[in-house]
Amino acid sequence: MSFEINGTTFPQEPRAGQCLRTFLRELGHFGVKKGCDAGDCGACTVLLDGEPVHSCLIPAFRAEGRAVTTIEGLGGDGSAHPMQQAFLDAQGFQCGFCTAGMILTCASLNQAQRTDLGAALKGNICRCTGYRSIEDALLGKNNVEEGVGAGAAFGRSLPAPAGPEIVRGKARYTFDAAIDDLLHIKLLRSPHAHAKIVAIDRSAALSVPGVHAVLTHEDAPSVLISTARHEKDWMDPEDTRILDDVVRFIGQKVAAVIAESEAAAEEACRRLKVEYKILPALVDPEQAMAPGAPVIHPDRTTENRVADAPRNLVAETHGEFGDVAAALEKSAVTFEGTFHSHRVQHAALETHGGLAWLDEAGVLNVRTSTQVPFLTRRALSDIFKLPMDKVRVFCERVGGGFGGKQEMFVEDILALAALRTGRPVKLELTREEQFIATSTRHPMRVHIKAGADADGKLTALQLDVLSNTGAYGNHAGPVMFHALSESISVYNCPNKKVDGAAVYTNTVPAGAFRGYGLPQTLIAVEAAIDELAKQLGISPYDMRRLNVVKPGDPMLSPPPSEYHDVLYGSYGLDQCLDLVERAMLGDQPPPDLSPEWLVGEGIALTMIDTVPPAGHIADAMIALRDDGGFDLTVGTAEFGNGTSTVHRQIAATMLATTVDQIRLRQSDTAHGGHDTGAYGSAGTFVAGKATHAAALQLATELKVAAAAAWLCDAGSCTLEGETVVSGVRRMSFAELAKLAREHGQPLAASGNSGGTPRSVGFNVQGFRVAVNKGTGEIKILKSVQAADAGVVANPMQCRGQVEGGVAQALGAALYEEMVIDADGRVTNPKFRDYHLPSFADVPRTEVLFAETSDTIGPLGAKSMSESPYNPVTAALGNAIADATGIRFTAPPFKPDRLFPALREKFGS
Repeated sequence: MSFEINGTTFPQEPRAGQCLRTFLRELGHFGVKKGCDAGDCGACTVLLDGEPVHSCLIPAFRAEGRAVTTIEGLGGDGSAHPMQQAFLDAQGFQCGFCTAGMILTCASLNQAQRTDLGAALKGNICRCTGYRSIEDALLGKNNVEEGVGAGAAFGRSLPAPAGPEIVRGKARYTFDAAIDDLLHIKLLRSPHAHAKIVAIDRSAALSVPGVHAVLTHEDAPSVLISTARHEKDWMDPEDTRILDDVVRFIGQKVAAVIAESEAAAEEACRRLKVEYKILPALVDPEQAMAPGAPVIHPDRTTENRVADAPRNLVAETHGEFGDVAAALEKSAVTFEGTFHSHRVQHAALETHGGLAWLDEAGVLNVRTSTQVPFLTRRALSDIFKLPMDKVRVFCERVGGGFGGKQEMFVEDILALAALRTGRPVKLELTREEQFIATSTRHPMRVHIKAGADADGKLTALQLDVLSNTGAYGNHAGPVMFHALSESISVYNCPNKKVDGAAVYTNTVPAGAFRGYGLPQTLIAVEAAIDELAKQLGISPYDMRRLNVVKPGDPMLSPPPSEYHDVLYGSYGLDQCLDLVERAMLGDQPPPDLSPEWLVGEGIALTMIDTVPPAGHIADAMIALRDDGGFDLTVGTAEFGNGTSTVHRQIAATMLATTVDQIRLRQSDTAHGGHDTGAYGSAGTFVAGKATHAAALQLATELKVAAAAAWLCDAGSCTLEGETVVSGVRRMSFAELAKLAREHGQPLAASGNSGGTPRSVGFNVQGFRVAVNKGTGEIKILKSVQAADAGVVANPMQCRGQVEGGVAQALGAALYEEMVIDADGRVTNPKFRDYHLPSFADVPRTEVLFAETSDTIGPLGAKSMSESPYNPVTAALGNAIADATGIRFTAPPFKPDRLFPALREKFGS
């Protein structure tokens, strides 16, 4: 057999049953990605005789005698194919994991197919962009600013530095490496929601050829940990073991098999014999809190940071300002309702996984798909009693995160296996494992009471939240506290009350997810604001203008916070409301809809603290190179959040150079320093401040060095056009580097940011929708979001973050839902049954920016990565209520969920 791949003939033969995707990757074509192994996402797309196919579905032997083109060979002679260049010009990517497959599909489209992109691109999923920039690429639009001079990078739409490698399939993600002597790990998972492991018989498994070890709870450190990663460990309960003798949800890992191949490891997993003692299981959080309910973690105490284990209570909070009950009694209008949010999967196209090995110096190296390499290193050091300098954790480019990779789901098993075998090991979760065994958004029951006086001023706000954290408490407390905080602290109200409980159940754990609890409570809070306004005859915009906090107002939610470092670094909420109102009123043709369609509009707003509380640390280092360029080292990770672009922009601006002169190293603990991680909207606001501080200090060092050579005052020196200038004297950075080298004094500087004080960001989302009263179908006629991001570091990139956030939130609001049956089993653990938004599902969102400059953030910028997600479901719920007169309280707003109430009101 022979295969022609990218014009070259390969004599290698595939293994029996091998799919084309794995065959191509084994031949080094790493641009072919694994996203689902079911033909649902398109990340593995290649061209077969010019036609796009999902290579995970094609048996490799069927490619014999046919021309296979991967992204690496699309350009033919090594230059960029026109479609690759189009994606570069439009910046039609964020994390880039889907981009190779997307480009190959787009490159194959004929003119007829381009007239219906929804159908043409239905086989390719993008989780990051919201598809607008992908459409721009197909339309030949250029979104990149050209000719940006030295020192002028910040605030400009500059391209991502990894762009050329992404569109050519050369950007390296976690598993894009060929490692010799590699062993593979597969995990046996629990079929029971709650059980005690009585015994595990490994003998049959160990007899499988190629199996090296079977690891169980008897082989793993018994230390209690949390999979959640925060700078301060006290934020999460210690309730989890690497491998436990009690399983608490279907999908929990029971044993790890290490073998020469994945097939051998899978076969050994099938042969493991586990004896379980079945224990009572709880799926419903209300039942879990009921008196006499079975206890899920009976041996946990407050020393483990579990609030009340006998009540299955991980965390709780209660507080009141004023007298809510009395205020409601006196209110002119009131609203009360109960809302439910559901489980949503992050669905990053690159699943959790990593590689681990011991190098010649005895250092444990872990290459992993993570948002938190430094915190993961610290955890591994603690668990395995290794000195910190004997552990290295790093990530290459990460294929999406959205908070799901602020966890340690695989790195501990990888470390255990590498230390036990002394061989390099690999663990890559399947898409099903991603659904059943990682984490989700916290489902919440939110009960709200609200009141206002006759003039529309809020008199009372009360929230009662029950959060289902699943079997383990990773992020349980912080998510609940966050959900109860900014959702009501954005409103001025003299009487506020909150009650919150995060409860264990025998279901897949919940964890960090973009927005971190706010989307769940905003559905209720923003509905209450709308309902009060409706009763009073006040517009939704004016009701909010009347009640939102303004500079000088305290941002309060009970109980009082111990952190008092949140400030109005800038305030653009008023502008955001105005921008959305004007956009929604703008001239547009009336929708061409038949009478059974009901049209309505809705808005919602959100405020978010730009950094998590209790400290978020980032270090940065920058040095002048001999050629006059700079080496910048940061710890924060790149997974489509755009930090690699913004950090270069900050440094180039401060050092009067261009971004191409800034060479970036990031997300590797071996580079030194510390970084809490790329989460909590900290990549620009915290890590960017560290880069700003380092570049500012180096700018001073450059001026001092030049002044010393000229025997003049450093105060007379400025940086201009990649030179130091003092009067008529000029010295290029390359000349300065040579001078410093001759004196044995290389020019370098470092910077640090501690994440305090913090600022606030604002977003307002508006929708116009049509609802079919006969079927429940929803059409989005207009989508607008206004954002206060301070000085926008990169308008093109920031707009993409907003568009992607809206698209992801619309998926959760309209389609996405993890379904868990009465036994605690996820019944739809694959994309095909989960319905991620595809091109046809996502409307274009008009993105507008307030004009502000933040006094705290770097060069006036503040965060804008997760907050665009937060108001979307709430605004959509308000628009549906406006159209139908019915308040739906439980997304996703699927037609079958809307139909019964619509039929009851409007008939058949």
